[in-house]
Amino acid sequence: MSDVTTSSPISPAIDELWERRAELSPADVDARHLVVGAVDLLDRGVARAARLVGGEVVVDERAKRAILLAFKVLGMARSQVGDFHHHDRVPLKSSFDGVRLVPGAIARWGAYLAPGVVLMPSFTNIGAYVDEGTMVDTWATVGSCAQIGRNVHLSGGVGIGGVLEPPNAVPVVVEDDALIGSRAMIVEGARVGRGAVVGAGTILSGSIPVIDVETGDELARGRIPDWCVAVGGTRQKEYPGGTFGLPCVLVIKRLAPGQRHDKAALNEVLREHGVNA
Repeated sequence: MSDVTTSSPISPAIDELWERRAELSPADVDARHLVVGAVDLLDRGVARAARLVGGEVVVDERAKRAILLAFKVLGMARSQVGDFHHHDRVPLKSSFDGVRLVPGAIARWGAYLAPGVVLMPSFTNIGAYVDEGTMVDTWATVGSCAQIGRNVHLSGGVGIGGVLEPPNAVPVVVEDDALIGSRAMIVEGARVGRGAVVGAGTILSGSIPVIDVETGDELARGRIPDWCVAVGGTRQKEYPGGTFGLPCVLVIKRLAPGQRHDKAALNEVLREHGVNA
């Protein structure tokens, strides 16, 4: 989880600006030029706030510093899209090559959307990276700097948390081919493995334990393994004031690597475990 600034495509001048960020303002034309150039690299997918390297999430602190500096050097500006009026420091994204953008979808400048992405009415924040073939379904949110892989389905109302500060904080990562069920929340640097299916309403944070129901073993905290079906659950813990259920995530089935998501089969798996589909 170390930072990757040594190989960042963003200019080291951003680090120099960061050291004197307290004195920056929209009046600093040269600083604004540098910051806009850096965030443009994020907007085009040339730079990323984080990436997987050798199976680990590596953060580009310089990229996150550039985003934070944008709020220092960009002034408030009014804009209008159709009947919608905006008043913000960060404009909306303007490049959507190969992206299907349904009315009501909002993406901010500095978010990268790969060709083949589908945005239903939803919100994608600055610094996010959404890879090819992924659908962001109705009322889903992709938070700042979140990293979403290829062919992912973020179902209706899914909340993918964002993080900007501190710059070395690890963002949420959802790997290729994952399916996140309706109203699930993936937050605080949590990670969903490749091909995993996350049941509707599941809450996963960086500190929530993930448990294998077959063995009772705690597999990790905040990380759902590759190619499995996981749902929200609770486990009992004794306290002086009584016994209480603490949230956890339960791995209820292992999938064969490469196994595609068959909705009818998945619903049957959930029913077998007493979970509403």
